[in-house]
Amino acid sequence: MDELSHFIGGKRVKGGSGRFADVFNPATGEVQAKVPLASKAELDAAVAAAAEAQVAWGATNPQKRARVMMEFVRLINRDMEKLAEALSREHGKTIPDAKGDVQRGLEVVEFCIGAPHLLKGEYTDGAGPGIDMYSMRQPLGVVAGITPFNFPAMIPMWKMAPALSCGNAFILKPSERDPSVPLMLAELLKEAGLPDGVLQVINGDKEAVDAILDNETIQAIGFVGSTPIAQYIYSRGCAAGKRVQCFGGAKNHMIIMPDADMDQAADALIGAGYGAAGERCMAISVAVPVGDETADALIEKLVPRIEKLKVAPYTAGNDVDYGPVVTAAAKANIEKLVQSGIDQGAKLVVDGRGFKLQGYEDGFFVGPHLFDHVTTDMDIYRKEIFGPVLSQVRAKTYEEALGYAMDHEYGNGTAIFTRDGDAARDFASRINIGMVGINVPIPVPLAYHTFGGWKKSGFGDLNQHGPDAFRFYTRTKTVTARWPSGLKEGGEFHFKAMD
Repeated sequence: MDELSHFIGGKRVKGGSGRFADVFNPATGEVQAKVPLASKAELDAAVAAAAEAQVAWGATNPQKRARVMMEFVRLINRDMEKLAEALSREHGKTIPDAKGDVQRGLEVVEFCIGAPHLLKGEYTDGAGPGIDMYSMRQPLGVVAGITPFNFPAMIPMWKMAPALSCGNAFILKPSERDPSVPLMLAELLKEAGLPDGVLQVINGDKEAVDAILDNETIQAIGFVGSTPIAQYIYSRGCAAGKRVQCFGGAKNHMIIMPDADMDQAADALIGAGYGAAGERCMAISVAVPVGDETADALIEKLVPRIEKLKVAPYTAGNDVDYGPVVTAAAKANIEKLVQSGIDQGAKLVVDGRGFKLQGYEDGFFVGPHLFDHVTTDMDIYRKEIFGPVLSQVRAKTYEEALGYAMDHEYGNGTAIFTRDGDAARDFASRINIGMVGINVPIPVPLAYHTFGGWKKSGFGDLNQHGPDAFRFYTRTKTVTARWPSGLKEGGEFHFKAMD
């Protein structure tokens, strides 16, 4: 069995706490590796070393830092197959989905190659007699990222690439469920020219998280995960005077108008609802057709598509639609919520309970489920299931459908499918949700825009990637400079207006 490590000072380092977590193969249910769980002392030592390394890195020309990112892009493309296979082996995603995970992180790294431009300040010539004013964007120092299991390549790159490009040192605490790819990315960054110690990967659990929150050297924290933990990290981090951005859970609605192309809508729901076994914060988990005729037509389109889904391990080929969920506990939670839907009166149209795959009976596979006649008081509607479960909530009118999405406590993503430009424009304008798709089921912005949810899906005032990332990972210093001409005539004892 493999024993994984931390990545400290530019090399892999064995854990010293004596505590480990199991890393499973989700397809077989077998433990394939053990990952060390860092103590507070280990975390603090890594932060101290990062702080020392950051001084020279922060003083490095932004263009030279960007060249490291440029080489990092090349190396990721070189090792794409290796990264995807490692990701699939620990997470359970299909190989095409794993490559997509890496690719969407890679796009943010590509955006960061433009750091010299993004870090430019502002300048005012002649703000007063002999006075110039200018601002500088400077790194915070040591910052940290706490990232989730469901995107073990993408989200670490979303966090560390902008932070490093801004001149910070970065402490990455990845999910202990699938830690191999973050370690591989750290090695690629070293190969790309990143100085030792500027990036530290510390594996751990709550003890490591609390050590990050308590460490006074760490100036900022980025987090992605569940809403309860997001609220915990945000409140504790802010109370400690840190800059914090936290992204939590989701319950994403897709409204289907009567004029929508039903085949297009059904195909979109299949991919957005069941892709990656539903383990996406941008998954569509609630379909809201407007009118019973639309709802009946949508069910008629969905059922045969769902029944044809191929659920299998990633090794079964690239035609696999989705694989297992990440752990036995995740599977049990999904099954519990499915049973609650039945008990609370929803109609189970496609029943994926008891799904077994020959040869993989101990794997964490969950069959696809489709509920109809779901109401807003049911657990399957209120809670994030994070599994291959799609719920249909019937709305009589567009306004009622809009209200379902607006009234839910989560506000990560949403979509509308329609041929009516007026309805689409109204929806985009009025909806109180951070990311909106119009005939696009998973509206994840590209790297040069920002990603972030509203309501209980996001905490903090700046989003991930795009220009917001460079604002989050820098602080602004404003300089007022005066170079007087002639002889000095003595001191001034009042604040002089810049006339």
